[in-house]
Amino acid sequence: MSHVDQNLETLRQPRLVFQYARTERDVREVQKLRWQVFHEEMGACLRSSEPGVDIDRFDALCDHLLVRDTRNNEVVGTYRILNALQAEKAGGFYSDGEFDLSRLTHLRAQIMEVGRACVHPQYRSGAAIAVLWAGLAEYIRRYGVQYLMGCASISMVDGGHTAAALYRQLEREHGAPSEWRVFPHCALPLDALDEGRKVEVPPLIKAYLRVGAYVCGEPAWDPDFNTADCLLLLPTGAMDHRYSRHFMKQSAQGKTLRLV
Repeated sequence: MSHVDQNLETLRQPRLVFQYARTERDVREVQKLRWQVFHEEMGACLRSSEPGVDIDRFDALCDHLLVRDTRNNEVVGTYRILNALQAEKAGGFYSDGEFDLSRLTHLRAQIMEVGRACVHPQYRSGAAIAVLWAGLAEYIRRYGVQYLMGCASISMVDGGHTAAALYRQLEREHGAPSEWRVFPHCALPLDALDEGRKVEVPPLIKAYLRVGAYVCGEPAWDPDFNTADCLLLLPTGAMDHRYSRHFMKQSAQGKTLRLV
């Protein structure tokens, strides 16, 4: 292959691609990215068995979705996926540690939980999030997932005022029906916080809402991450077709997505 042909082949390759972790090395790359974002950038107190990597008891049971930059082969984004069978082996979903999920008992066998989502600081223009969602769409399509669930984290760096205001905004516009309500084990003291300020919806939460997710009740305070976590539930059969068709189309074409 000539130098010109090699350059043309490079241009034809997608810059960002998603895949599922297949080896321990893949998982370790994901865990290092999580440590960088959650501990070094956000100041989270990670109860990890090894410094420099974010590890917990769920990792060995989960499927790990990752995004790579094909120019340098670096992992630049990730989602952790815990399906119903894996959650049963783990003794429950991760969200069970933060919320009373009693009202969702009848749905548990149909739920896929996602979490530990993060994107490298240099890749937060929206492209990496779109690729992650293409990967989730592939998983949903392949396994016939009916409900997607996850904790959406909001920073508490200002004492929780932004989190309270954002929750009130989301509750008004995207509140779940009463039969899907959950209850935090460690509730945020909403009445003591300023709920009237204007706030921007974070990109990852906005991605959930665009495809039809519901906010299932008041946020829980996660002291290790110093975040307010709202539980979101997305019935995949009712996904907003303007967005779901796009992601499903991309995932059906294979495990790569070209973004320019």
